Amino acid sequence: MTDWSTVATFATALGTLALAVATFAAVRSGNRAARIAERSFQIGLRPILAPSRWEDPPQKIMFGDRHWVLLEGARASVEDLDGVLYLAMPVRNVGNGMAVIEAWRAHPGLRRVTDGWLDPDEFQAQTRSLWVAPGDVAFWQGALRDPGEELFGQIRRAIADGEVSVDLLYRDHEGGQRTVSRFSLIRREAHDEDAQVMWLTSLSAHHPPSAEAPRPEP
Repeated sequence: MTDWSTVATFATALGTLALAVATFAAVRSGNRAARIAERSFQIGLRPILAPSRWEDPPQKIMFGDRHWVLLEGARASVEDLDGVLYLAMPVRNVGNGMAVIEAWRAHPGLRRVTDGWLDPDEFQAQTRSLWVAPGDVAFWQGALRDPGEELFGQIRRAIADGEVSVDLLYRDHEGGQRTVSRFSLIRREAHDEDAQVMWLTSLSAHHPPSAEAPRPEP
């Protein structure tokens, strides 16, 4: 004789197992969809800084001590003047999100990806955050003012040699997606009396620091 109680129990167990499997699959699919949606959202906010173009309009900018410089497309301004090292360059945001430049670090000579990256805590904070809108051109500026600092002497010698690297630390407008972009500033010498000495800019690499700060809660 058939033990209907056992059959019913077994059928219930199979139904529960099937429901559990279906629930697990649905949750896994939902999590994957959420990750894809979050990734798409981040890509929509990601800023990417690059050198400006030659045809970009010039920008006249002022440092905190009221020192003015003129920045032309794809060219930097590098000056050793009255005991202060002034560095500035135009930058273009080729990403989809607003870039907010928060800090920077200068290096003597030309640095590449294989030279490694400093911890963001070793960067020098901007006096004010510099905003670069998506698809637009703005600028970066920084100055070294302490001749007794070791980095000051290193950068002064690098300026004399005509090669300086600058790492820019920036985020999107919500404070996430921290990125470091490495730029090279290279002096092009004048080969005749009418030619002008200029500093050209180029991009070496982008680097997302491993310790990503959490995005602030709304």
